[in-house]
Amino acid sequence: MLVNMKQLLEVAKENKFAVGAFNVADSNFLRVVVEEAEKNNAPAIIAVHPTELDFTKDDFFEYVLARIKNSPVPFVLHLDHGDNMGDVMRAVRCGFSSVMIDGSLLPFEENIRVTKEVVDVCHKLGVSVEGELGTIGKTGNSIEGGVSEIIYTKPEEAEEYISRTGVDTLGVAIGTAHGIYPKDKEPKLRLDILQEIKDLVTIPLVLHGGSANPDAEIAAAVEIGIQKVNISSDYKYAFYKKCREILSTTELWDANAIYPECIDAAKAVVKYKMELFHSVNQVEKYQQSNTPVWRSDLI
Repeated sequence: MLVNMKQLLEVAKENKFAVGAFNVADSNFLRVVVEEAEKNNAPAIIAVHPTELDFTKDDFFEYVLARIKNSPVPFVLHLDHGDNMGDVMRAVRCGFSSVMIDGSLLPFEENIRVTKEVVDVCHKLGVSVEGELGTIGKTGNSIEGGVSEIIYTKPEEAEEYISRTGVDTLGVAIGTAHGIYPKDKEPKLRLDILQEIKDLVTIPLVLHGGSANPDAEIAAAVEIGIQKVNISSDYKYAFYKKCREILSTTELWDANAIYPECIDAAKAVVKYKMELFHSVNQVEKYQQSNTPVWRSDLI
């Protein structure tokens, strides 16, 4: 079933687990996320970056919506790192139940202004909104970009930002980066900052750049109060690593001969992340809470 992010993460927050947001750029990755979520009775977020939306084209999401609306598992269809109202409204027209407006590179007051504009429009349509404070690092191998020097989220600014914008969820910067870390770089999360933010705010918190971080730190972040963890590079890497192995040792050219093992390799990563986030077998929590289905046909 399709729900918005507020509906999905309120249950996660109450029951102290996190939900994986997996970036999807074609039907293979959609299969990976949806089928593994259904197999493990785990809620999931289908995240789509604006560049992925450009690649897949708007019509693709008619198929996406038909697939997830008919599932017993709660899903969110979410725009990841939209940076302008045009991105946001394109996603809304495509039936997305959640959007992110990323004003993290803007001055604080401008970030608030841009975010509130999106909130004012989207909340009228029942679409939830994620904002971001602070900056996510970059490793050089992700479409999502990032910055060379991370600016950590200031807890007191997070409280003010939420109060003045009305966002439903907040992406916080505590030391992660988009992509796969080089072998000579080991990330270290500022869990102390996360704890300070958690002590001041009540909305669900989001961890961007969740790939390739130490499991123990991710688990600790979830324990403190992260409800959404963004994963893209880890499971895409597994998919294409297997794809490269097959193509380098065979002369296959049919998709149905090449991709099944790639899909299985990516599914193994998704399942591992779901277990790490404690989202496996949590679907019944949504049934118990009578979470309403989000209706995109009202837009």
